[in-house]
Amino acid sequence: MIDELDRRVIAALQLNGRASWNSVSRWVGASETTAQRRYQALRERRLVHVVGAVELDRTGSGSSMLVRVHARPGKGLELAELLAACPETRFLAVVTGTADLIVDFVARDNEELMRLLFTDLPGAHLITSTECVAVIRSFTSAAMWDTGLLPPEAVADLRPATLAPSCDRDDWDRAPQALSALEQAVTDGLAQDGRLPVSALARRLDRSESSVSRALERLVARGALHFRTLVDPALLGYQAEFMVWLSIEPDQLDAAGRQLARHPGTKFLAAATGRFNLVGHMVLPRRTDLYRYTGEVIGALPGLNASDVTVHLATLKGAWTRLDQAA
Repeated sequence: MIDELDRRVIAALQLNGRASWNSVSRWVGASETTAQRRYQALRERRLVHVVGAVELDRTGSGSSMLVRVHARPGKGLELAELLAACPETRFLAVVTGTADLIVDFVARDNEELMRLLFTDLPGAHLITSTECVAVIRSFTSAAMWDTGLLPPEAVADLRPATLAPSCDRDDWDRAPQALSALEQAVTDGLAQDGRLPVSALARRLDRSESSVSRALERLVARGALHFRTLVDPALLGYQAEFMVWLSIEPDQLDAAGRQLARHPGTKFLAAATGRFNLVGHMVLPRRTDLYRYTGEVIGALPGLNASDVTVHLATLKGAWTRLDQAA
């Protein structure tokens, strides 16, 4: 469906979703015009999209709850559509294994979470059971993932200096800083198109270009906003996409999280509450690679008590964006 140049363009944007086309062209082996044209074609085909995503813990915008859902037999896809339409759903994957669907709900507070899970859960009549784990700290995020398709020099050049692994942060105890009205408007404007030029965003918001530019710089500088490049990993050569659900001894959780976060296949990894206190979203080149991965990577983690794997069949939503409706 795509060629090597397309893949390099995607890889560059994965490192920095708002990188200039001049910067991208240096590493993809094509002119600025060609790189931009390739991205626009991919976006029009709904294969890739760059979005701005708010960092929840830095802004107090809400909290994440990962829910493993079991559907009534034969109703998984119908249920997935209902849950994907829910505005509180940030991520949704159809999986196989010990769950049918994985859903990431983001709620502003406990009241909203209770309403969502216990009163107004879409498709409740199609659900046989759920299991919830609350995300309490991340070790790495999808914005940090390196596809491995570009050399390390490209990573150093393209990746924003403000973007660092979550496990290296020293500000977890700092109170979140709420967004100003302008900052909220900027994040809303970039949520659908993370590459929207500042000039166009300023016109849309009826604000000066300089004020919008300063607001965007502030958001990025304090880590309140990052940019996600949404793409099916299979297009980049990763045929196995899955989530790992791990039970780790509490005193080994930090060490295990840091160790697993360094694996090149780790897209997202977080500490959580419940039966599984370490949860990750992973990719590998081949489905058969899972055999060695479970023994050599998961099995080598300190303090491991139990593990589970759910393999993705389809991802309907990521970063609040319907992946088949991204353009």
